Amino acid sequence: QVQLVESGGGLVQAGGSLRLSCTASGRTSSTYAMGWFRQAPGKEREFVAAISRSGGLTYYADSVKDRFTISKDNAKNTVFLQMSGLKPEDTAVYYCNADSGTAGRLKLHPGDYWGQGTQVTVSA
Repeated sequence: QVQLVESGGGLVQAGGSLRLSCTASGRTSSTYAMGWFRQAPGKEREFVAAISRSGGLTYYADSVKDRFTISKDNAKNTVFLQMSGLKPEDTAVYYCNADSGTAGRLKLHPGDYWGQGTQVTVSA
């Protein structure tokens, strides 16, 4: 079992930056591939980014590639999502996810563990 707690959301103007954090407890983050998903109002939850257990392999949705960076600090059991060049269409609740398999699998099939979500709002 692992518990995930996100932080770092907020309101930012278009073109601005935010950094989300997700801290895992219960089992160490090095045991899990981790990722971020988001859900905008009226839309389905979608994949944003994933990172392997070691942190050496990353995946991104095309919509955020070159703007978002996922990273991991296994010593702190924390995964980060650095978001820059934010657009109004990035507005959503962002959820952290953990999976005991690979980051490649998490991208397609989220794991069983979810955080509570953190709101990101980008104003035009």
